[in-house]
Amino acid sequence: MSADPRILLAELIRTALKSVAPEHADAPLLLERPKQAGHGDFASNIAMQLAKPLRRNPRELAALLVAELPPAAAVEKVEIAGAGFINFTLAAATKTTVVNEVLTQGSHWGRGAPKGQKVQVEFVSANPTGPLHVGHGRGAAYGASLADVLAFAGFEVSREYYVNDAGRQMDILALSTWLRYLALFGIDIDFPPNAYQGDYVVEMARNLQHAHADRFAHVSPAGVLAGTPALPPSSRDDDDKETKALREQYLDTLIANAKKLLGEDYLQVHGFALNAQLGDGRDDLQQFGVHFDKWFSERSLFDTGLVERAVTRLEQAGHVYVQNGARWFRSTTFGDEKDRVVQRENGIYTYFASDIAYHLNKYERGFDRIIDIWGADHHGYVPRVKGAITALGLPADKLDVALVQFAVLYRNGQKTSMSTRSGEFVTLRELRNEVGNDACRFFYVLRKSDQHLDFDLDLAKSQSNENPVYYVQYAHARACALIRQWGGERSDLPDVDTRALQRERELALCARLAIFPELVQSAAADYAPHQIAFYLRELAADFHSWYNAERILTDDEAVRLARLALADAIRQVLTNGLVLLGVSAPATM
Repeated sequence: MSADPRILLAELIRTALKSVAPEHADAPLLLERPKQAGHGDFASNIAMQLAKPLRRNPRELAALLVAELPPAAAVEKVEIAGAGFINFTLAAATKTTVVNEVLTQGSHWGRGAPKGQKVQVEFVSANPTGPLHVGHGRGAAYGASLADVLAFAGFEVSREYYVNDAGRQMDILALSTWLRYLALFGIDIDFPPNAYQGDYVVEMARNLQHAHADRFAHVSPAGVLAGTPALPPSSRDDDDKETKALREQYLDTLIANAKKLLGEDYLQVHGFALNAQLGDGRDDLQQFGVHFDKWFSERSLFDTGLVERAVTRLEQAGHVYVQNGARWFRSTTFGDEKDRVVQRENGIYTYFASDIAYHLNKYERGFDRIIDIWGADHHGYVPRVKGAITALGLPADKLDVALVQFAVLYRNGQKTSMSTRSGEFVTLRELRNEVGNDACRFFYVLRKSDQHLDFDLDLAKSQSNENPVYYVQYAHARACALIRQWGGERSDLPDVDTRALQRERELALCARLAIFPELVQSAAADYAPHQIAFYLRELAADFHSWYNAERILTDDEAVRLARLALADAIRQVLTNGLVLLGVSAPATM
């Protein structure tokens, strides 16, 4: 029998309906698992659903339906509860068949049937202006796990990283690298406090020198500084607007001078910095177990003319107007707080314009569902992007935006700064080296993505039951140890007679295993890989409790084999769940 007996229970209810209310024999049926084990294995609200149209008391109607239910060996008892729920308790032999199904399907247990839908998941997409930090790590772990859950649930998934290789931030990185490079040749320029400060910029400058010698150093300090305002001495974050404006002017003038002095060589410096940081990010993510099917270049949107085409399309639809020489999108029409500039008076398109073009490109690629994973600080950006999609005449409900709160790392009780510009941040690579990939991946998805997360380093490194990833992995290793101690062939276990599993804990474990496939579907539908993490903790807790309470390798061969099969099924489901979260399943610990 199938591990999910809903089909049988639905048939039983429909048979009863044909006798009690034949006109409603095809009514929609909902069979849910009660939250409390004492309420049975499945519950139906069909009596309450039909009470009004049949003008009957729901409990009385439930009683009539129960009286007409055909007998079934798979069902141990049927009870009426509450306002009229019909609760079904399955026979023990029905529950234990899930063990055989898990072991027969192995790594496919829980996998959904193909849905014929293409889903794009775009995540991380951090500006390649510095190493990935621990905040980016949460988005990477969440996006990778969500994509894997969706694929396991039956969707055709494309994982994408949007590379911001155009625009001002990359110009700032290129300038920062060039100024540090000039300093190596004794050309010292007052370094802008609002440029990129980290040691990685100095390292890129040295690599630039190694690769190109003094090719980009034939300039004078006067030429680099031409037209710059006097740099204010303070660099505090709370400086007044005028001071901040002067610093921005100083920075932008330096960028303009760099482009003028270097000419076409500026593209070499720009490309060097971009490729260095992009390559570092790729390597970091790959070592983190995060992979992408496509790295999409923002610059390609301009090279192909898609940005201009998208803005023109909005303009032709009457959603763009010109004011003070700039082109504005009427985003207030679509619920935004104010209209947004898409092209400045100097002809340069804004980031928003390229984002509109990028989403137009996603739609043109034919995805059935588009999922953007953004930092929670971008929540205000959602209505304007969806407004632009609607203005383009496209269905905005095809786009879902999942927001991710940055994780906050506490080291020795102190909150660690994560500013990329200042260079004072803890990199994802440093975190991985300290606590390991497994702890990183598991801890990052322990909460809903839009909830605040404090990353407890001490807990992540501990080998204790309080450390959730250690607790789950230890359950897996324990199950593996049982199989080794037994010494038999694991391939024999799928055919074991599991009816010897009679204890309450064993039947509860079987019920836990049975819900994994529907949990995968729920996690996919809700974009909630944390549901998998919660489930694995609960399964591990049930297993440890059973392991400590029962002798698995008992002298009774039938019981011993059934318990070993159950332990191996638990091992398999733990493996399947951990794989979805990008966490290893060690055989020994």
